Amino acid sequence: MIICLAANPSVDKLFEIERLEPGSIHRPEGFVQVAGGKGLNVARAAHALGGDVQAVAMLRGHTGAWLEEMLAAEGVRGAFVWTHGESRASLSVADRETGGLTEFYEHGSEVPGASWVETVQAVAELLPGAGWLTISGSLPRGAPIEGYREVVAEARAAGVKVALDSEGERLRFALWGGPDVVKVNAREAGELLDVPMQTRSGAVTAARELRERAGGQGHAGLVTRGADGVVLCAPDGSCWEGRLYVRGRYPVGSGDSFLAGLVVALDRDRDDWGAALQLALGAATANAELAGAGRLEPARAVALAAQAEVRPI
Repeated sequence: MIICLAANPSVDKLFEIERLEPGSIHRPEGFVQVAGGKGLNVARAAHALGGDVQAVAMLRGHTGAWLEEMLAAEGVRGAFVWTHGESRASLSVADRETGGLTEFYEHGSEVPGASWVETVQAVAELLPGAGWLTISGSLPRGAPIEGYREVVAEARAAGVKVALDSEGERLRFALWGGPDVVKVNAREAGELLDVPMQTRSGAVTAARELRERAGGQGHAGLVTRGADGVVLCAPDGSCWEGRLYVRGRYPVGSGDSFLAGLVVALDRDRDDWGAALQLALGAATANAELAGAGRLEPARAVALAAQAEVRPI
């Protein structure tokens, strides 16, 4: 089983318009909304790829009830911690003329510290039946900034592998817990490590440093580079790069789908990192072909994975 932690989920909305004009009224020509936030996007994509998935999420109010309903409709199982207020919303606006994307992410209201304790307990109760735990995205205001470190430590003590995708101080603290896999994008890696990320060599340096900070031997660091693919420093210290020369119009959620594909593949065969990178790239690209974060056609993801180029550096 793969546990997907979504500490700060949201209703993810996508508006498609012909042309974005600041200060004007726009009437969307396309609209999609999903139960989102990075953790739920990972859960949805991993479920679509055939993973045995259990989401753990902190939900609030009428919006939280809608998130629960949507996950159930998609067949994604969940363990939910309920607290006061309303779950947040995020809006992406796709400009068809330019291909640009403008995004608005709410922080969400502050939650009691006790709600975070309940969330950690909900994860801990599922660990005995799990092989992997994914930790993705932001923490709600009110949760401790070092909160993910505690969850990583709980999972590793239970013998469950952890894949982490976060940024900033949340990421810095979580690395001290020793996650098995750290996946960040180039911007996040550059901000954490103060490493120039314009070249492949910079990405390789960052992936190696992430691996070392997570614990070194037996741990992996990945840096995703958008159209330039991904760089991996594997648990044995070898470095790889992967690319897929196909582009989609809807990149929101592609990083989450990448993580889903990676973990689903490693859950099936934990030693085949080449195949894991291929499925991760296929899932990320399949997500970009459909409107709505974390949505993909499984057969398309597999077909795209077969086109991915993965080679040692």
